[in-house]
Amino acid sequence: MFINSSDHAVMAKTDEKTARGKMRYAILTVLSVGIAINYIDRAAMSVAIPFMSSDLHLSSTDSGLLLSAFFWSYVLFQLPGGWLVDKFGPRVTLAVSSLAWGLATALCGLSNSVSAFVGFRLLLGAVEAPSYPASSSTVTRWFPRQERSFAAATFNNGSKIGGTLAIPIISFLIAAFGWRMTFAISGCIAIVWAIGWYLWYRDPRHHKTVSAAEVVFIEANQDAETGAPMSIRTLLRQRTIQAMMFGFFCVNFVSYFFFTWFPTYLVETFHLSLLKFGLLGMLPGIAAIIGGWFGGLLSDHLVRRGVSLTVARKIPLVFGMLGSAVIGLAAFSPTVTLALSALCFANFAATCASAALWALPSDVAPNRANVATIGGIQNMAANMAGIISPILIGVLMQFTHSFVIPLVLAGVVGLLGAIAYGWWLPEVKPMQQPA
Repeated sequence: MFINSSDHAVMAKTDEKTARGKMRYAILTVLSVGIAINYIDRAAMSVAIPFMSSDLHLSSTDSGLLLSAFFWSYVLFQLPGGWLVDKFGPRVTLAVSSLAWGLATALCGLSNSVSAFVGFRLLLGAVEAPSYPASSSTVTRWFPRQERSFAAATFNNGSKIGGTLAIPIISFLIAAFGWRMTFAISGCIAIVWAIGWYLWYRDPRHHKTVSAAEVVFIEANQDAETGAPMSIRTLLRQRTIQAMMFGFFCVNFVSYFFFTWFPTYLVETFHLSLLKFGLLGMLPGIAAIIGGWFGGLLSDHLVRRGVSLTVARKIPLVFGMLGSAVIGLAAFSPTVTLALSALCFANFAATCASAALWALPSDVAPNRANVATIGGIQNMAANMAGIISPILIGVLMQFTHSFVIPLVLAGVVGLLGAIAYGWWLPEVKPMQQPA
C-alpha cells in the first residue's frame, strides 16, 4: 500500500471511526503470539528443572546457574539487538531471531551436562535479544500515540500468556514425551512462526491488505520528530533513560521470580502433585494478563481524556510497583491459597506497570530511529535482574532452605521501583540533544 500527499489531503477529512481499520490489530495479535512462543521457549527450563534434576543430579546452585545463563547473553545483546532493529526493521530481525531461538531451544534437548545446557541457554539469550525492541518498534510504526500503551500492554502480555501456558503445556509434554523431546517440540513452533512473520509482515505503507484510511489515521496521530537521533553514549547520560533502566530492573526483579523459581517454590513449599501444580501455577499468570491490559487501557484512557502524558504513564508505573511489593507477604503465608493470593496480586500489579514502560521508548525518543535502541537499553538493564535474581535465590536457598528472604527482598525492590518512576523519571516527552 503506497500513499501520496494527495491521499493524505483527502483522507484527513475522513471520519475517525471510518478511518480506523483493523489491520493494526491483526499485526498486534500475530506479534503477541510470537512473544508468547518466545516465553514458552524461555520458561520451558524453569518448568522442566524439577524433573531434570534427578537425571542430571542438579543442586540448587546448578539450577540457579541454568536459569540465570539465558540472561547473561540476553543482556549483552540488547544494545546490538536494538541497533539491528533500527537498521533492518522488525520484519527481518524478528524472523531471524525467532528462527534462531527455535533452533537453540531444540538443541537444549540434546544436553547431557550443566556446561552444555549453559552453552545452549547462552545462545538462546543472544538470539532472543532483539524480540522486545522489535516489538516496540512494530507498535510505534502501527499504532497512534493514544492507542500505544494498550498495544504495548498486549504484546507484553504475550510474555504473560506464554509464561502461563508454559506451565500446563510443558508439564503435559514432559509427562507425555519426557523433558528432552519437550524442548524439541517447543523449538519447532518458534521456527514455524518465524517463517510466517517474514512472509506476512510489512510496515503500514507497504502492507498489501491495509486500507489507505487506516494508514492515514495511524500517521496523523504519530509523534512528530523533534530532533536528530542520539548516540547510545548520549542516551545513557540522560536522566530519563537512567530512571527507565533502574525502574525496569525493579519490575523484572519481581516478575522474573514467576519465570524462574516460582514452579520450584510452589512444588517444594506446598508439596503439590504435577497435575495440581499445572492448574494452580497458571493463576499468577492469568492475573498478570489482566493487569497488563488494565494498565494499558488506563494509560490510554487518560491520554484520550487530555491528561498529560507524564501523569498517564506514571499512574500505572508507580501504583503498579507499589502493588508488586505484596509479593513479600507470600513468604509468611501458611497455606497455598494465601500465598497464591499475594503472588497473583503482585504479578497483576507488576504487569500493570509493564504496560506503560513499554510505551515509554516511543514517548521519549527524539527520533523514530532511536525507539528500538532505547527499548534495548532499558531491556538490557531490566534483564540484569534475570542474571542476579536466579543465582541469588539459588545461593540463599542453598544456605537457608527457605523462600522467605528472597520473597521479602523482591517486595523491597518493588518499592524501590515505585520511587524510581515517581521521583527519578522526569517529564515524559521527547528528549533533546544536550547543549
